[in-house]
Parts: sequence; structure tokens; C-alpha cells
Amino acid sequence: MSSPVVPLADGGRAAGHRSRRRAPAVPAVPAAVLDAFPSPTALLDSEGTVLLVNAAWAGQLEQGAALPLAVGDDYAEAVLAARDDDDVRLLLAGLGDLTEHGGTPVSVDVALGPAPVGRWVHVQAARVDESGQLVITHTDITASVEAVRDSARRALYDHLTDLPNRVHLQELVEAELAGVDERSTAVLILDVDEFKAVNDTLGHDTGDLLIRQVAARLARATRELDTVGRLGGDEFVVLGRDVGPDEALRLAERCRVVFTDPFAVAGATVPLTVSIGVAVSGGERRTAADLIRDADLAKYAAKAAGRNTVRLFEEELRDAAQRRLRVTTELRDAIAAGELVVHYQPLLHLRTRTVTGVEALVRWQHPERGLLPPSEFVPVAEASGLVDELTRWVLATVARDAAGWDAMGLPLTAAVNISATHMGSGTLVSDVTAVLASSGLRPERLVLELTETSVAEDPERAAEQFAELRVSGIEVSIDDFGSGFSCLGQIVSMPAGILKIDKSLVQGIAGVGHKQASQSAAAVETVVSLARACGMRSVAEGVETPEQLATVAALGCTYAQGFVIARPMPAEDLPRWMGSRSRRRAALTG
Repeated sequence: MSSPVVPLADGGRAAGHRSRRRAPAVPAVPAAVLDAFPSPTALLDSEGTVLLVNAAWAGQLEQGAALPLAVGDDYAEAVLAARDDDDVRLLLAGLGDLTEHGGTPVSVDVALGPAPVGRWVHVQAARVDESGQLVITHTDITASVEAVRDSARRALYDHLTDLPNRVHLQELVEAELAGVDERSTAVLILDVDEFKAVNDTLGHDTGDLLIRQVAARLARATRELDTVGRLGGDEFVVLGRDVGPDEALRLAERCRVVFTDPFAVAGATVPLTVSIGVAVSGGERRTAADLIRDADLAKYAAKAAGRNTVRLFEEELRDAAQRRLRVTTELRDAIAAGELVVHYQPLLHLRTRTVTGVEALVRWQHPERGLLPPSEFVPVAEASGLVDELTRWVLATVARDAAGWDAMGLPLTAAVNISATHMGSGTLVSDVTAVLASSGLRPERLVLELTETSVAEDPERAAEQFAELRVSGIEVSIDDFGSGFSCLGQIVSMPAGILKIDKSLVQGIAGVGHKQASQSAAAVETVVSLARACGMRSVAEGVETPEQLATVAALGCTYAQGFVIARPMPAEDLPRWMGSRSRRRAALTG
């Protein structure tokens, strides 16, 4: 074989040209021995001519699954006729070297048949004797090769949409950024707004159909040189090649517009919107992780701006994210280190003018920044998953303080704000039960407050937990009523006992024009009537002036809370404040 095969590997005789058959050499291996091989096997002489093929080869040849070989054919020419590429020529060169010099048997995988598909075979060849004859087996490994290819593809492509997945997208972005030119690259991250509601109402199968439709629309909205991928869930990515900030924003707007028409799926018409964050590389060297992270930050800013909008990344977004991370780390340590404190703001019963309860307001005694209000860290706690731990700490502290006041003869109710995140976690009822048991506080002394907008997020779950809490004797309050636009039917059907009127309505009662004051007073009166009709008591929040206090009392509010009554104070100051207030009232009435 050394003479015809090695030159063929270097581009010798034309592929497909069949050599003249000649009288074959005497086979060094009997036909019966070849037939014992389970795989298709051929015996070649030193010139590469086929001396024998076994029964397995003949059988697969009849099925069209084997390389067409007959006794007297040139093996190299038959292989090159099936597929002439570098891998095949390296195989033939190896066979020629084996024939001429002997040595280690050949064992390689090659594709035979028309590119790019063909069939894959594992070729094994061994030299029989000094004459240079070779025994060659062809084992079909097409199925295993395709399985490996499918596995590799699954590792890089999303199974639902067949779009590049997170791993592959990062590779594609990295490849773009590593280019030798200075073309700018854009990454768009798209988050379908409120998609969870679709899965909850229509089911995950319908949600999957919608995701495929979204992928198809995005593919139509992008250019041929762009790449659409899926990060997972309801998040997609568009890799925009050779686009600056302006072009990237136009690309993002085209993607946003494809959501204008509702989606039709499973007999339902589903309106969807999308929030899009955009980051552009510019000429500077950046990593794919940097660009994707910045686009993600811009996406969160787009959602915070009201959804269904596009936001281009700015450095301020990264600075804010770093601040949140720092606050998150410090807050976790602060809870463990005892840096948090609870202050209490008295609640005045307007008819009797007695203080019957307090609202607990958590504060952070920061070692460097001083006493921080909840607005400085509670949103961070909610976003970082710390809110449950924070709330449990507040509940335990408030229950302990309230039990202490009760023992002192101050039977005050204590209200604790609960976040929607904690209610959604499913541990609220058990957490409250645990702190009551450990503190000894009677359930009727505890009030749990959840904002109107939080209740509206998942009214069924809220109603279920509210009912369970009230059965145990704990009171439930809907906070900040009038600040949102939730469904009135959901609110009035909640098993709550208290409705707190948002301070924006209360503070409009005085200090402004007569018309606005009248409108605010009318709004407060409406909420009071609503509460009364639903069997709830009403609380006016943010009462800051005597005039506001007199007005909410005249409008029928049950309670009032605000600076005109008292500012929030530490737990140890509350008994002293209550005592001095009682003495003042006694002096006035005496």
C-alpha cells in the first residue's frame, strides 16, 4: 500500500478514479477468519487492493451502510470517493506508513460520505505480516457521534427556543469583544413584564408556547448579523454587532415594539410588555461579564421606571449597585451585631383621646452614618433576601417590649410592618406564632401591617394568611390606603380589622388652597366610610398639625398617628412619655 496510499494522502491520484483491477496477492488471512469479525472487515494487500471483505461488510453493503468495496478495488480511491478531506487523507497516510514500516495499529474516527453529514466510522487497521497486508475494520459510530453532538448543542442552546443559552451567549459576546477592530458591541437584556402571572393563570405549558412566540418575534425584529438568545425564564438577550449607543437604542425600541400586538396562544389573547436594559462596549476593552452585568443593571432600572421601557446603562447605575451591595453586607452584620433598634410612635384613640397602641419603626444605628430610617435599608433588605431575617428580628423585639409594657400596666397594642416578600415566603404565620410563644405576649396585643399595594400583588395569599392570623387573635391592618390604585373589591374583601389612611391624603387637609383641602377632606371621609362599612377601624397617618388632628377626628377617624401627637421614641422612653402625658391631662381636667 505504501506506493499508492501515501501519494494519495498528499493529493496524488484523483478521487473517484477507479484503478484497473489486477490479479490479487495471496491472502495472508483466510476468509473464515475475517468472517469471525463482527464489524465490517477487509483485507488489503501492500498496494492497498482489496483481497477479501467479510460477511458483515457484504451485509451492510447490501443495506447501503458500508463503504462500497469489492475484491480488486483500491481502498484509498474508494475512501476518497466517499469523502476527500484532511481527516481522510491523514487516515490514508497512516495506513501507508503502517504498511511500509509496521508499528502501532491505526485507530481513528473519520466521517465518510457527503459533507457535512455523512456517516462516522471507527477505523482500526493492523499489519498482518512482513508482506504489508492490512486487516481493516469499519465500525459505524454515527449514532454515538450524533449523541455527543446533541449533548454539546444542548450545553450551548436553550432547549425550549433553540436559541443560544447563557453560556453560549457569554462566549459569543466575548468573541465580539476580542475582535481586532474597534467596532462597538451592544448587549440588550429583555425581561417580559409580569410573566409570572401568565404561568399562574394559564399554566406553564401555555407559558412555554408564549416564550417560543416571543423568541420568534424578537428574531424578526433584529438584523441578520445580530444574535437573539435566552438567559432563562422570561429573560432574553440580543447581541448587537457593530452598533453604537444610538443604534443600540433603536434596536431595543424595535424589540419593544414587537410586544405591541397581543399574543394569541391556547385560545387566549395575552397582552405582554417588556423592559429592556442596554449596554454598549465602545472602544475600550471589557469582558462579556461586564457588558452583560451592565445591561442587567439597566434592565432593573427600566423595570423600576414603570416597565415597558428602555434604559441605557450609565455609570450611576453601577455605583448604586455597589452601594446596595455594601449596604447588604453591612446590614447582615448589623443584625448579628445588634446595631438595629426599634422606635415606637404612639397611636391616639380620637374619641377618648387616650394612647392605645404604638407602631414599631425599625432604625439602624450605623457606626459611621448615625441613626438611619427604614427607607435607607429596608428596600435593600427586600431586594437581597434579608427582609425575612430582619422582620423576624423586629417581631421578636417588639413582642418582648410589648410584653414588658403589659407587665407594667401599659396594655398597648404594637403594630409591625410586614413586607410582601415575607408574606410570599409562606413563613409569616409560623414566625409570628414562634415570637408570641417565646415572649409570652398575648396575640391581641400584636397588629401586623401590610401596605395596600403589597396586598394587591397576591390578594388570595394575603387573604388566606390574614384569616389565619385573625383567628389566632392577632389584628391585621392595611397600611398606606389611598397611595396606590389597587382593586377596591380586593381590599374590602380582605379579612383585616384596620384601614390606615395614607398620609398624602391627610396632609392635604390643611395648609393648601381651599379647594384641595376640601377634596382631601372628602377623600378621607370616603375612606373612613368605607372602613366603617367593612367593619374596620380607621387610622389617619401623618397627622402633623392641630388642625389636621381636629379635622380627622371630625371626619370620624378612629385613630390618629403623627408628629402632632408624638415622634417615634425608643422603647425605654415610652413609659415615661405616657406618664407625663397622663399627668398633663389630669392637670388640664382638674
